Amino acid sequence: MEFDFSLIIHSIPLLLRGAGLTLEITALAVGLGLLIGLVASLAQLSKSPLLRLPAKVYVDCIRGTPLLIQIFIIYFALPNIIGHRIDPFIAAVTACSLNSGAYIAEIFRGGIQSISQGQFRAGLSLGMTYGQTMRYIVLPQAFKRIIPPLGNEFIAMLKDSSLVSVIGFEELTRSGQLIIAETYGTLEIWTCVAIIYLTLTLTISRFVAALEKRFRKSDDR
Repeated sequence: MEFDFSLIIHSIPLLLRGAGLTLEITALAVGLGLLIGLVASLAQLSKSPLLRLPAKVYVDCIRGTPLLIQIFIIYFALPNIIGHRIDPFIAAVTACSLNSGAYIAEIFRGGIQSISQGQFRAGLSLGMTYGQTMRYIVLPQAFKRIIPPLGNEFIAMLKDSSLVSVIGFEELTRSGQLIIAETYGTLEIWTCVAIIYLTLTLTISRFVAALEKRFRKSDDR
C-alpha cells in the first residue's frame, strides 16, 4: 500500500480548521479552569468547612472520574434535567473547563502551600488583610512556581480535547474521522493528525519553557 501524499494535501485545510477549534476549546477550558481552580484551591485552604468541603468534593469527584464520562453526563444526561438540548460546543467547553479546573485547583494549592508561612506573617505585620497578602505577596510568587505544571495541564487538555469528538464536535480528531469516512485514507490522515498534535504540543512546550526562563531571570535580578 502506497502512502498517498495528495490526500494529505487536499485534507490539510479541513484538518487545520479542526486544529484551530481544538486550540480554541483548549484555551477556553484552561482559561476558565484557571478561574475555577483558583477559587477551588482557596476554598480548600479555607478554615471554613462550608467552603473547604464542597471544594474538596468537587476536586475529588472530577479527578476521580474520566473526562469522557463527564462529557456524556453534560451532553446526554443534563438535557434530561434542564429540559432542552445543549450545544456540542457549550457542552465541550463546560466539561473540559470543569475537568481542567479540578486539576488546576491542586496545582494552585501546591503552589500556595510551597510559599513560606513567613511571607504570610510579613504581609499581616505590614497591616495587610489576609486577602491582600494573598493577592499581592503569595499568589504572584506561587504563580511563577506553577508555570511548568500549568503548561503540562494545557498540553494534557489539548490532547484530551479529542474526546469531545464523541459528541460530534468537529475538532481535529473528529475532522480526521470525517475525512477517513469519505476517503478511507486511514494511514495518511491519522499520521497527519498525529503530526499536527505533535507540532502543537512541542510549540506550547517551548513557549512554557521560555516563559519559565524569563521569570527565572527576573527573579535573579
